[in-house]
Order: sequence, then structure tokens, then C-alpha cells
Amino acid sequence: MRFVIAALMATAGLLSPLSVHAESADVEAVITSVDTDRLSLSLDDGKSYQAPEEFNFEGLEAGVKVLVFYTEIDGKRVINDLEIVQ
Repeated sequence: MRFVIAALMATAGLLSPLSVHAESADVEAVITSVDTDRLSLSLDDGKSYQAPEEFNFEGLEAGVKVLVFYTEIDGKRVINDLEIVQ
């Protein structure tokens, strides 16, 4: 039974349209700049992260340490969630 379930999961992963175009990850880093006009954050890892339109930038400024959960889509890192690290 476990073999059947594993085979089904492997097949679903191969056929999933998101598996080809998106990769989810997270990063813990310090904000270096915030651009609310372009809806983006730059972190001290040297990368830029795109925020969705409904994103709340309250409390985010240079020097704040954050944990960013993002999905990479077509080379852009799109923020799914963000937590301020105390």
C-alpha cells in the first residue's frame, strides 16, 4: 500500500504545473531598503523580493531582521509571508 501511495505522490509531483515554474523557499536576513512604490524589499543577501499589492509594510525599514517566505516565479522572488525576527 505504501508503494502505491508513493507512486501516486511521485506522479502528482511530476504532473503538477507549479513544480516546473515555481519554487518555494524562505530566507532570514536584514532589510537594506524598502520601496513601497515598487512594492519591493531588498535584503542583505543581495536579493530583491516582490510584495503583493495588499502587502502591509508597517514596521518594515532598513535594519529590521525578517524571515521571508517566498515563491520564485520566472526569476522573481514573490513574498508569500513575512515575519519580523525579534
